[in-house]
Amino acid sequence: MVATNPLTADDLAAMEEELGAGRHELVEGELQSMAAAFVDHGEVAGEFAGHLWSVATPRRLGKVFGAETGFILRRDPDTVRVPDVALVRTERLPPLAKRHAFMPEAPDIAVEVASDSDRRRLLPAKIAMDLARGVSLVWVADPLDRTVTVHAPHAEPRVLGEDDVLEAVGVLPGFAVRVGEFFPTE
Repeated sequence: MVATNPLTADDLAAMEEELGAGRHELVEGELQSMAAAFVDHGEVAGEFAGHLWSVATPRRLGKVFGAETGFILRRDPDTVRVPDVALVRTERLPPLAKRHAFMPEAPDIAVEVASDSDRRRLLPAKIAMDLARGVSLVWVADPLDRTVTVHAPHAEPRVLGEDDVLEAVGVLPGFAVRVGEFFPTE
């Protein structure tokens, strides 16, 4: 068997054009690719982005990022993760001159939409790594059962139903949205 050198975040950045459509992450130096998402996935992710944006942006509390944004969670070997939606608090944002690169650290909030079997299979490891590398909150939205599971460091996951309120206590003050608001009604 021929050993290969692990890829780096710089390698991934250089490959983006040739990799094409879909989402590409680097996990401990190995490339992982996922197909483009379906409509329900994108719709739910868009709802999360809109609700986060409506609280964070007017109050200058942070920036919301879409699924194209890479976050470096580990170096040597490199791990670059791409959540469906992410929020980084203002005080943690890199200066404007350094934003033409992957985010050099984990987001404060990562949102994942569990929409197909491949993504669902990869979620437990992704959540564990996110929490171990500094993500304060990981929210997993499930369009099939219309729930959001809240993951936080050193806490048991909490499953919230449509009538429950999702909050970002300690991360994004003022964020409180009924879970049903994230899922389509028609």
